[in-house]
Parts: sequence; C-alpha cells; structure tokens
Amino acid sequence: MEKLFRLKQNGTTVRTEIIAGLTTFMTMAYIIALNPNLLTGFGANGGPTLWNGVFLATCIASAIGTIVMAFLANKPFAMAPGMGLNSFFAVVVANIASITSLSYIESFQAGLCIILIEGVLFLILSLFNVRQKIVEAIPLGVRLGIAPAIGLMLLNIGLGSNAGIYSEAGGPFYVMRDFFGALTPSLAKTNMGSGYGSMVLTVVTMFVGLFIIVALAHKKVKGSVLYGILGASVIYWAGEAIFMGVNPFESLKGASFLPPFKDMADTTLFKFNFSHLFQIGWFTVITLVLTFCIIDMFDTIGTLVGTASRAGMVDEKGNMPKMKEALLSDAVGTVAGAVTGTSTVTTFVESASGVEAGGRTGLTALTTGVMFLACMFIAPLAALIPAPATSAALIYVGVLMLGGLKNIAFDDISQMLPVSLMLISMPISGSIGHGIGLGLISFSAIKILTGKAKEVSWLTYAISVLFLVKFFLVA
Repeated sequence: MEKLFRLKQNGTTVRTEIIAGLTTFMTMAYIIALNPNLLTGFGANGGPTLWNGVFLATCIASAIGTIVMAFLANKPFAMAPGMGLNSFFAVVVANIASITSLSYIESFQAGLCIILIEGVLFLILSLFNVRQKIVEAIPLGVRLGIAPAIGLMLLNIGLGSNAGIYSEAGGPFYVMRDFFGALTPSLAKTNMGSGYGSMVLTVVTMFVGLFIIVALAHKKVKGSVLYGILGASVIYWAGEAIFMGVNPFESLKGASFLPPFKDMADTTLFKFNFSHLFQIGWFTVITLVLTFCIIDMFDTIGTLVGTASRAGMVDEKGNMPKMKEALLSDAVGTVAGAVTGTSTVTTFVESASGVEAGGRTGLTALTTGVMFLACMFIAPLAALIPAPATSAALIYVGVLMLGGLKNIAFDDISQMLPVSLMLISMPISGSIGHGIGLGLISFSAIKILTGKAKEVSWLTYAISVLFLVKFFLVA
C-alpha cells in the first residue's frame, strides 16, 4: 500500500484512507438507484430490463472511473454519472424518441453514442494537455472562489434537495422550503399531510447527525463524518420503528442480491446505435456533444480544484499536481459509462466528504470504487442508508468549505464579483460548470472595462466567449 499510494508522504494511514473511502461512498450511494430512476423515468421508459441495465452500468462505470483515479492519479476523488447531466441525457433520449419514432430503448442506445463521442474527445484533449491548459486559464481569484461556492452547493443539497418527502398531499416536500420555509408548523403539517411525521424525523436526523459529526470532529476522532452518518442512520431507523410503526428493514425481504447481467447485455452493454442517432441531424448531434462536453469539463474541473484546495493539495498558484492524470481518469470513466450504458461519468462533489474524513490518496478512491463493485451484489443494503443521514455529512462539509472565503480579496472587485456570482449561481443552478462560466465571464468583462484587458490570457477570453455561446445559443 505504501509503494502504491505513498501514504506516509501524504500524512495518512491505511485506516484513515479506508474510512474516508467509505464516507465518500455513503454520501454518494444514492446515485446507484437514482441514476437508473432518472434515465428510465423510474422504470416507466424501457421497463425493468433497461432499469436493471442502467443500474449495473452505474455501479460498473463508477467503479472503473474511480479505480482508475486511484491508480493513475493517486487522488481521493470518486466518480459516478453526474447529476444534472443524467437528467439532461434523459431529456435528449426522450426527444430522440419523439423525433424518430424509435422505441425508448433504441433512442437510449442512440444517445449513448453522444456520451461515447464526448468521452473519446475528452481522452484526446487530456492526453494532449488541452484540458489542463483550460484549468490553468482560470484566474486564481476565480479558483479561490470555487471551493466556497461548492460548499454552498453542498449545503443546498443537504438542506434543500437531498431528502424529499412524498405523501397523499403530493411532493416532494423539502426541509428548507416546506418545513423551515413554512409560516407556521400547523401550515407545514396541513400542506404535507401524512408526510409531516417523516419530515420531522428527517429534520431531527439531519441535525442530530450534524452535531454528532461536529462533536466527534472537535475531539479529533478519525472517521467522524462516517460515524455521524451511521449514528444518524440509527436514529432514523429507530424513529421509523417507534413513532411511525415502519420496519426500516422491510425492503430486505425478498430482495435480490444477484446482479441482472443479462438485462445489461440485452439493453446497454456496447449498444451503440449511430445510424439512428444521425436521424436527428448532424448539427443537432454536434450541438449536443458540445453541450455535454462544456458542462462535464467544468463540473469536473471545479470539483477537482475546489476539493483539492480544501485538502491543501494545490500549490501557491492554485494548481493541483497530477491534474492531467485526474482528468484522464474522468475521461476513462465517461467512456466506461458509454460502453456499459449510462450518461456522463464525472468527478463527484461528494468526494469532499471523504477528503474531510482525512482521505489524501488513491486508497480512498480505491475503497469507494470497490464499494461500487460490491453494490452489484449488496445494493439492497446500501439503500438502507437514509438520505437525512447523508445530508448531515453534506451540510458539515459544506460549512467547512465556506472557510475558503478568507482567501478572497473582497476589496478587489475583479475577485469579489466573480466569486459572489459563483456563490449564488452554483447552488441555484445545481451546476459547478455554470457557476465557473459566470465567474469567468464577469472576470473578463471587469478587466476589459477597467482598462486591464492585457492582464487576461487569450484562453480565458476564449472560454468566456464559449460560455456566452452556451448560455445564449445552445440548449
């Protein structure tokens, strides 16, 4: 392990790395079921066969990308099909089906061609250091604001959208909008119907879990985030059993632990349908590829830069060592996703939870990758971890990442405005890439308007223009 991951050099241990890897996995395990749900309309499109295929593709592609990250870059970052990108992919597939009159599965296979082209393009750009040059073109002031903006995004996920409640009154109902956002408790209870009890349990679980993490971290307990998630899970399970009369382990009865490999082979594995793809037109295909590329590239860059900054893995210029290898790993993950049958695989912002748990090397990523592989067999067990428990971890990590604001020169408008825009746009849009885009555009505009245009590199201007095109001309 020492030779492979240089643990002593990075000031860590095998135990710390494994705990960090488990922490990362538990905060992002939701993607295992959510991704196939989003890509198949909760099984309504393509039926259970496609759902099973996408489920296995999610586990395998996430594991491949994350394990490549472990050995190639020796970084503690995990990968999985990106949120936002998977929803966009589902819309693209539905549009292909509408335009061509193909079945949803055939349209899905046509859509996978877009992901394959994107992944191969990223491999080429990464090998020739183009993606790394793009990273270096992001001004230091903008880079310093990425980590705090991601922190707010994590807070928004944890408090706003990670734990949705459904009831006969509708849904989803969320903690900040429908519980704390209600004018009175009685109004919240009326609006949520029978879901109000679950909401109260969610809020209690979330905050008790958060305080457990804070208390353990204060005592410098290794693995405080993981233990907080586990403690919060126990609280939630107990609450379900005692106050709601629900068996939290009911889902294990009759659950299948056998991976549906045949379904994946029939629907998604190496199922590329180029002939049907180009029925929607060359220009549309090129536009879609560029759209996926832009979003994925800057989501990945933002996650890597922001999380590495928080962990102290960057130099005085804000550059992360082995960035090229990390970007290559991301490209490999996307190609693996296309081959197995899922949307774009990208570096997950939840990796920050593992970094906060002490993860500093590829052993953290390897642990997470192995857990994804194991989930092909133990998915019912992974599904038992309640969303409010992982929300506690996301809130804690989000607060810590806000600490990066101390590095911002708020008396410099060329830093203050781009960072402020990123702070508000990332949590609202749910896209790290879009936040960086607004930051770069505003930075470039300020430099031009203040007579300092020559201080900005041509590549920074080019990227800013690319984002302008994306925002105003590309869907």
